Amino acid sequence: MSSVLFDVPGPKALRRHRMIAVATVIGLLAMSAAVIYKLYTENQLTARQWEPFVTPRIVQALLQGVLDTLSAAGIAIAAAVVFGLFFGVAKMSEHWIIRWPAWLVVEFFRAVPLLLLIIFLFASFNRSLGSYWCLVIGLTLYNGSVLAEIFRAGINALPRGQSEAAYGIGMRKTQVMSIILLPQAVKIMLPAIISQCIVALKDTSLGFVILAPALTTVGRRIYGEFQNNFATAVVLAAIYIVLNLILSWLATKAQRRITSGTQVKIIDGQVQA
Repeated sequence: MSSVLFDVPGPKALRRHRMIAVATVIGLLAMSAAVIYKLYTENQLTARQWEPFVTPRIVQALLQGVLDTLSAAGIAIAAAVVFGLFFGVAKMSEHWIIRWPAWLVVEFFRAVPLLLLIIFLFASFNRSLGSYWCLVIGLTLYNGSVLAEIFRAGINALPRGQSEAAYGIGMRKTQVMSIILLPQAVKIMLPAIISQCIVALKDTSLGFVILAPALTTVGRRIYGEFQNNFATAVVLAAIYIVLNLILSWLATKAQRRITSGTQVKIIDGQVQA
């Protein structure tokens, strides 16, 4: 007997698969042992390397770094959604005087590397804004430009019959966009928006270049004082992983709540939910 995708393996194939699986496990264990031995010989597993992370002063600094990271990411994400919605809709305008400047802004900030953008903002506006807001603005401009394309693609993915029916009953373009298209497009765009929010949270790590208040800046001070680069990198990576898992969980719950809600459609010449 065979399945849809492949033939069911016979006795020889099963033995071969088991041998490959055993060899893979042994290889992974050997690699792990080699890495642990290398870290041990380099004195990266000693108590001296990890002790700072149970020191109250360092723990408090890390907690403050987490709060600063979440604050910068939260403000940047909220501002990026507004930025993306505005310029995404503007790129779809029928008036070239609106469409082309919006296209230029979005394509420019999508093309510029985020690290260079943050450094430019810091070099130009550090005295007036400070490193924290230079980081937030850089995250907003870059992620907002990406979200603008997500919004535009989500709206264009809807069947044209929805907007045509709305125009047919006399609705204005702003009404069609806000009442008919956006509520339906949000459900299509949610996975991409959630993914971009996670990217924005991770990109706060670039703030260490301009010493913006964030988790990586705290980590930079820690390994500068204790010379425990590996331990600091592991701890910071673990914190970022936990933060991203929590954000993904919250975003998934929000997505399920939104997608299980009402959907706006034009039926028999009337707007119905």
